[in-house]
Amino acid sequence: MPVLLVIFSLLVPRLVLLYLWFLTGWFRGMFDTLLWPVLGFVFLPTTLLWYSAVQHWFGGQWTLWPVVGLVIALLIDVAPRHRGTRTEPPARRRASRRPAHA
Repeated sequence: MPVLLVIFSLLVPRLVLLYLWFLTGWFRGMFDTLLWPVLGFVFLPTTLLWYSAVQHWFGGQWTLWPVVGLVIALLIDVAPRHRGTRTEPPARRRASRRPAHA
């Protein structure tokens, strides 16, 4: 079950965050203010999940492996997403910029 949750959290981290927030006590006592979880949910959901995992599973100790995981989570969150949009070939783009002759 934990492995499935990890795989699911990499695919849809915001859904996992909502599940953990509303249906479990995973985040209880972790943050002093609601600002940080909301900002993490909006901008860095995978990083927020990893931060909470380090707080629970590693006792909040930021040793080598938690830091490596943090870097990977940040890379996942800030990596550009390609939605399968197709771009025009360069030759066609150049041809469309030429002015039409009368």
